[in-house]
Amino acid sequence: MSIFSIILTGVGLAMDAFAVSLAKGMCFSKKDATKYALVFALVFGFFQAAMPFIGYFCSAELATYIQDFDHWVAFILLLVIGLKMVKEAFEEKDVDCDISLTMKDIIVLGIATSIDALAVGVSFAFLNVNILSACITIGAVTFVLSFLAVHMGKRIGSAFQKYAELFGGSILIILGVKILIEHLFM
Repeated sequence: MSIFSIILTGVGLAMDAFAVSLAKGMCFSKKDATKYALVFALVFGFFQAAMPFIGYFCSAELATYIQDFDHWVAFILLLVIGLKMVKEAFEEKDVDCDISLTMKDIIVLGIATSIDALAVGVSFAFLNVNILSACITIGAVTFVLSFLAVHMGKRIGSAFQKYAELFGGSILIILGVKILIEHLFM
């Protein structure tokens, strides 16, 4: 998997964290936005980096047994995650402006927005991806996008949240199809 594909995977995975950061950013005062942007970016970036690592090592042994159809596993995982994100983009959501967030609340959000990355880590094991560089890249992409999203939320409101999820889901679906085509026809 190329670095470009890993960056795109990072962008796709970061869209849940981006959407949450954007929505919460709408609720913060200008003074609090920078503080929360940094906290969200650190927590979301950490969990987005850690989950693929966990998924990779939980499935590394399994990969040797299913390498003949691993591309199908990667395709199905990315397709399911991507379709879920696209579906969620079209669901009506209320913005929860409860800004009395504790660190525990932010950690729970970090875990919740990174569960998809666990499944991507499983697919990385099948694709023989350099897991350390992939996790660092995904974490860095999520850090940057989450930080920016809090500030964007403060400025533009909720109009962009739907498109972030749609964009992220579409990227993951396209990557899944690309992996399948590469393994079937190349």
